[in-house]
Amino acid sequence: MKPNPIALLIDDDRPIRRLLRAVLEPRHYRVYEAECGRIGIKEALLRRPDVVILDMALPDMDGLSVLTLLRESSRVPVLVLSARDDEETKVAALDGGANDYMTIPFGAAELLARLRVLQRSIPGEPDGPLFIHGDLRVDILSHRVTLRGCPVDLTHTEEAVFHILVRHAGKLVTREHLLRCVWGPGSESKIHDLHVYIGSLRQKLDGNSRQSVIQTEGSAGYRLLLPMDCQHAPSQSASPKMSACAPMQVPAPVPAQLAPSA
Repeated sequence: MKPNPIALLIDDDRPIRRLLRAVLEPRHYRVYEAECGRIGIKEALLRRPDVVILDMALPDMDGLSVLTLLRESSRVPVLVLSARDDEETKVAALDGGANDYMTIPFGAAELLARLRVLQRSIPGEPDGPLFIHGDLRVDILSHRVTLRGCPVDLTHTEEAVFHILVRHAGKLVTREHLLRCVWGPGSESKIHDLHVYIGSLRQKLDGNSRQSVIQTEGSAGYRLLLPMDCQHAPSQSASPKMSACAPMQVPAPVPAQLAPSA
C-alpha cells in the first residue's frame, strides 16, 4: 500500500460521503467524491484512484452498470458499500467486478482493514512497464510515459485515451468504446474531440518515426501497434479486421481477439 493513496467515493448520500471522508483522511487518504455514476466514471479516469468505494443505488445508473464501465478501462480495486444486504445483490456485485462488499452500518476499523487488503496487490496487474515500443515506454503503475528517456507531457484526456489503447495493445479498440470510457455513456457528439486527441497523441509519441504507433483501422477505431507489427502494419486507410458491435448501454461479452466495443 503506497503512502497517501487516492480514494474515490461514488455515492449520492452526502452524510455517508462525509463519514467516509472523516474515516479516511486521518489515515492519509486523498479523497475525491462523486454523487452519481457518470461523474464517478469520469473522476476515475481523471484521478486514477487507488481504491473506489461504490454505492449500488445511484440516481442515474445502478452500481452494476458503473462496475461494468469501470472495468472496461481500469483494474482499480472496488469496495461496494451498500445498505442492500441480500445475497443476490452481493453475488451480482462480486461477479460484476467488485473486489469486496460491505453493508451499512459499518465499522471504521473493518473498513480500513478491507481497504488495506485490497491495495496489497491487484490481481493481473503488471509488476513493471506495461508497454515498450522502441524508445516509447509506458509504466501503468506510475502512469509515466517516456520517449527516448524524456517524459511525455500528456493532458488528462490524452492520458485516458492512450492508456485504454495500451491496455488493448495489438487489438482493435472501437471509437464507441473509447468515447464511452473517456467521456461516459451518450458521448457520441465527442467524436471530433476524439480525432483531435488521437492526432495530438501521434505528434507527441511518434518522435522521428515514419510510422505512427497508433494505427487507424478504417472507420471502426484504432489499434496500438505491437513491436512485431511494425514491419507489416496496415496503412491508416486499411479496412478493419472486425467490425464493431452495435452500441448498447452496457457492453456485452465480445470475442477474445477484439477489445471491448460498444
